[in-house]
Amino acid sequence: MNFRSYRKLIYYLLAFLGVYFFLVFNLLEFELLSEEGRIDNLSDAFWYSIVTLTTVGYGDMVPTSTGGRAIGYIFIFLSLGVYGLLIGQISTIMANIKENRKLGMYGTNFEDHIVVIGWTQFGKTVIDQLIKAGRKVAIVTRNRENIDLLKELYQNRNLFILYSDYENLELLEKVNIRKSNTVFINLEDDTEKLVYILNLKKEYEGLNYTVTLENSNLKQTFLSAGVTHAISRNEIASRLLASYMFEPDVALFSEEILAYPTTDQEYDIKQFKVMENNPYNGQEYDKAFFDLKKNENVILMGLVRIEEGKRVLYKNPSDNFKIKTDDYLIMMMNQKTQKIIKKVFGLEEGV
Repeated sequence: MNFRSYRKLIYYLLAFLGVYFFLVFNLLEFELLSEEGRIDNLSDAFWYSIVTLTTVGYGDMVPTSTGGRAIGYIFIFLSLGVYGLLIGQISTIMANIKENRKLGMYGTNFEDHIVVIGWTQFGKTVIDQLIKAGRKVAIVTRNRENIDLLKELYQNRNLFILYSDYENLELLEKVNIRKSNTVFINLEDDTEKLVYILNLKKEYEGLNYTVTLENSNLKQTFLSAGVTHAISRNEIASRLLASYMFEPDVALFSEEILAYPTTDQEYDIKQFKVMENNPYNGQEYDKAFFDLKKNENVILMGLVRIEEGKRVLYKNPSDNFKIKTDDYLIMMMNQKTQKIIKKVFGLEEGV
């Protein structure tokens, strides 16, 4: 309900109260002039008006004067309008609440989630994988028609949808963007993405931004602008296509492990953070490799370490390389072994 609607409702309420008090005082005046009048004080006049307007009608006191009866008729007819008004207002309020909830106007308490700005078919494939991986996703769309489609596609409590203009930063607070893990800018045009990210960075500092690019030549420009990950869709597709041409089995394997596994026969590459109480903390890489393979049927492929504020990837490091707290182990596993690793590491996958 907007300000104009509130103001209109207040006018109606004041007008009703004005008429109501006018009738009550006149009712009392008419009844005091009647010799048979039983309504002889203001309290009785209010009592009679209320039980009549609410259609309770105890009948314990009734007006006897002609003027009092006329006002009584008015109260009876007003009772029909009051109930109609109340039912109408309640229905309107409930409909507004339902509509606002559908449009995401009440916000979400998601934390460490993925915020997706814009809805496209490409974005759908990304969101599908995120939802399958159990990640919480908040989608912002400026197309009203997308709301019903998204509700139908993702009947999932890990998904929040906000209908908003992308430039409305006040509404973006409703997706709890400040506490998000990553903001995926899923707009159509590369230039539009760059301008939008620069505007967002003025308002929200310290967020991770991810974009896909149509023009791979702009990758360095986006990275210089503070984007965490800038990926060229065409570059990835062309590499995979070339791989299919001369090493199809490798390409098929690469495609499979990039997707989230849905059965115990399918494998995926995942990363888990090493906490202080992790059993592999302080262990040499080669020993961890053999222990993970022997005990959990997991293949350790490398690790990532934060060095001078940057993420450094070590692919299959030397045998005497020791695992430290806050490292990320990169491992290949299926769904069954993933559940075991979650228990061993004591946390969910990802950063």
